Amino acid sequence: MAKKTKSADVRRRAKKIRLLLMDVDGVLTNGSVCLQAFPDGGVAEMKVFNAHDGAGLHLASLVGLRSGVITGRNTPAVDQRAKEAHIEFVYQGQAKKVGAYEEILRRAGVKDDEVAYIGDDLPDLPLFARVGLAIAVADAAAEVMRAAHYVTHAKGGEGAAREVVELILKAQGKWEAAIPKALA
Repeated sequence: MAKKTKSADVRRRAKKIRLLLMDVDGVLTNGSVCLQAFPDGGVAEMKVFNAHDGAGLHLASLVGLRSGVITGRNTPAVDQRAKEAHIEFVYQGQAKKVGAYEEILRRAGVKDDEVAYIGDDLPDLPLFARVGLAIAVADAAAEVMRAAHYVTHAKGGEGAAREVVELILKAQGKWEAAIPKALA
């Protein structure tokens, strides 16, 4: 399957984006779910996040691009990563993501065409049908890639979110002004 690249349509869509939303597992992580069982019967979940994604999302917040996650799982690791990466909206335990999406739109005061969403699997498709810029990670399900306006070069958990932040900020002419903020 040919990857969708940075066409004029993608740049046009990216110029309008005020809010970047994304899934967690398979987008901010590589999709692995690591569970640690303890002798007392307890279980802890561990997630591995990419430092470049975190730096990109933090930089996005510094130049006014808001962000959020909508994920089906529920784990304190996501709350911690959201705090570190300055992710404003965190909705966990969302088997169906549309309700959380609509609530975020109301809270953020944005319209569908001002939202980009990064996804990797079938539960993301309802949001792809609504957002102004639908983005699939390089290792997304085939159906998700077909529905996307753009497919990243990076796989989930390997810098895909950072790639999208750069794409949006460059389309909006904010990238060069953002670089010095990353150096601070």
